[in-house]
Amino acid sequence: MKKIKIIIILSVIGMLSISSCKNNEKQESEATEIDEVSGDEIFRPNFHFTPKENWMNDPNGMFYLNGTYHLFFQYYPEGNVWGPMHWGHATSKDMVTWEELPIALEPDELGYIFSGSAVVDVDNTSGFGDGTTPPVVAIFTYHDPKGEAEGRIDYQSQAIAYSLDEGKTWTKYEANPVIANPDIKDFRDPKVIWDEQHQQWLMALATVDRNLFYGSPNLKDWELLSEFGESTGAHDGVWECPDFFPMQVENSEEIKWVLIQSLNPGGYNGGSGTQYFVGDFDGKEFKVDPSMENLPEKHDHWIDYGKDNYAGVTWSNIPESDGRKLFMGWMSNWLYAQEVPTETWRSAMTIARELSLKKVDDTYRIFSMPAEELDIYKENIFQKEKLLVSSSAEIASEAEKDLSRAELKLKIPNLKQTNYEFSLSNSEGDNLKFGYNHSEKQFYINREESGITDFNDEFAGTVSYAPRTSTSETLSVLMILDRTSIELFYDDGATLMTEIFFPKKPYTSFSVKSEGDFELKNIEINQFNFENSDTDGKN
Repeated sequence: MKKIKIIIILSVIGMLSISSCKNNEKQESEATEIDEVSGDEIFRPNFHFTPKENWMNDPNGMFYLNGTYHLFFQYYPEGNVWGPMHWGHATSKDMVTWEELPIALEPDELGYIFSGSAVVDVDNTSGFGDGTTPPVVAIFTYHDPKGEAEGRIDYQSQAIAYSLDEGKTWTKYEANPVIANPDIKDFRDPKVIWDEQHQQWLMALATVDRNLFYGSPNLKDWELLSEFGESTGAHDGVWECPDFFPMQVENSEEIKWVLIQSLNPGGYNGGSGTQYFVGDFDGKEFKVDPSMENLPEKHDHWIDYGKDNYAGVTWSNIPESDGRKLFMGWMSNWLYAQEVPTETWRSAMTIARELSLKKVDDTYRIFSMPAEELDIYKENIFQKEKLLVSSSAEIASEAEKDLSRAELKLKIPNLKQTNYEFSLSNSEGDNLKFGYNHSEKQFYINREESGITDFNDEFAGTVSYAPRTSTSETLSVLMILDRTSIELFYDDGATLMTEIFFPKKPYTSFSVKSEGDFELKNIEINQFNFENSDTDGKN
């Protein structure tokens, strides 16, 4: 471990252009500073979940039981790039601070353990229960590497395992797989819910260019119900990691079904992305609302327009008394995820978000906001009701508290300028720019000068954009900052952009500018206060 640590330090120093023999003193000083935070630990988030070490991608099998939120995730315990997939496991009481637990599911003779879901079988329909404890049943994809190497297309199948101790230990079903491969190359990522209306277990399963829906009375025996998606939405990549569930439309009694559908590549800004569809389900077939029929590739129904929110799904078994749809995604992109400048660990999850469904004009839209549990950790450090700005203003500087674990809120009323640009910067000259181009009705993020960017040409090669769907003359902005990530919630969650970055030093200044005079209202900066305990496997 010590040898690896030295390599990391030298790599970071090199990227900071501190290589001259004449600067040995400065080099040693900065090396000591980096050493104090253990090399690439300078990039580890304060409160987004990361594994203690090695590779992580998709969130899997998320369920809630007896006061605890369970997060499983695609995990390779022997390296910092993708490898033979396991299910890692972490738990939390509030979806903010996490404890990493031992690996839950490991590969076996049937293959690697790819993405899937987990449900609490309250009525013991599966028969796996012991009479007193409802089983937790995991549904996952087996990926057979031997079959893939032989050139077969049927190397992925669906299987189940069960736990009688709330996910700590698992027993794989002796009759796996429960769904054999029907000669489809990409056949994976089962997301299962209990469909109360139609009294069945319901599975959404991704294939190359569509979703397959299956029904079951017992989680063991599955029947193909229908398929959806071949002719609508974005298809410039493989469909993956679906989620499918009913939601009540806000301020109405109307119930609609939502299909969250990831694909890679083909995201709105390239690489990985997650679109969604809204419609009706009769127990067999899903039909999208007329406003979303035949959506083009470049449509405007995406969970998040940033480059770094992928494969997100919702928690199962949330109590009716709570009633929320709680969502979490993988905070990276397959374009560069295996090359980001961290070595000990790779990848983080987004914060938990609450989804809501609203009717906007003639269509339905998903809105997302941070789960309220994050508010517990906030401490207000700056508040101002109104600020008149002449071209530009620095809102927070080094004199303020730590911006690497902060929430910033503000509103811009009476939108009239062409462009409103925000900037996060530090003493090294790193600068993350983002904002709203009012003339184009587009949000954007530019990380070209955000810090270390040369590890991959795709990382900062293009600016990310998102369309503004709100017509309000007031723009609301909520920013969640956590050391190396920004999550932007515009217009009360109507448009989201999530992206990661790697500054050489933490950002210490936040400023805003435009072409002329404008007004900011309800400016608020909060700092998240908790100890970063990632050194012992907790976040």
